[in-house]
Amino acid sequence: MHLVFATNNLNKLKEVQVLIPENIKLLSLKDIECFEDIPETQDTIEGNAIQKAQFVKENYGYNCFADDTGLEVDVLNGSPGVYSARYAGPKRDANDNMNLLLQNLKPTDNRSAQFKTVIALSLNDKLSTFSGICKGHITKTRHGNKGFGYDPIFRPLGYDETFAEMDLTLKNKIGHRGKAVNQLVDFLNKLS
Repeated sequence: MHLVFATNNLNKLKEVQVLIPENIKLLSLKDIECFEDIPETQDTIEGNAIQKAQFVKENYGYNCFADDTGLEVDVLNGSPGVYSARYAGPKRDANDNMNLLLQNLKPTDNRSAQFKTVIALSLNDKLSTFSGICKGHITKTRHGNKGFGYDPIFRPLGYDETFAEMDLTLKNKIGHRGKAVNQLVDFLNKLS
């Protein structure tokens, strides 16, 4: 089976590829020659994931899954949430996003947060969604140089390391994206 993962983020692709069963050939947007910006205009994480999966299916004809992830900080009423990638502006710069978040959290000791990933699968004209959550807190400074996005400032509950300090295998096991992808994989395995 061929399945497109609707992302241009090579880090995400690498994380997910190791979780997908060998009988499924994972294709990237580049593989299907989709070089346009896929719209993400919904006001929820779920909505964006669905919009991206449906866009690829409707415009390129491939079975596809897409994810959207948000970092939800309790004291900021769930922000940056659906706007996590562009929290500090349209450049989508991870350093700017982390700097703004750390600045916004300076006045408080409540640093609890969670990462949430939703995967939307458009397969044979049916839509399914899968979600994963990883609870943790925002550190006061950056730690580690692995991962991407907010990984250097997010420490999952029960661990002494941030995602950016963790081995990818551990991050996939306990992380939001790994949990959502495992649900997707279970679903795909039941079909085959």
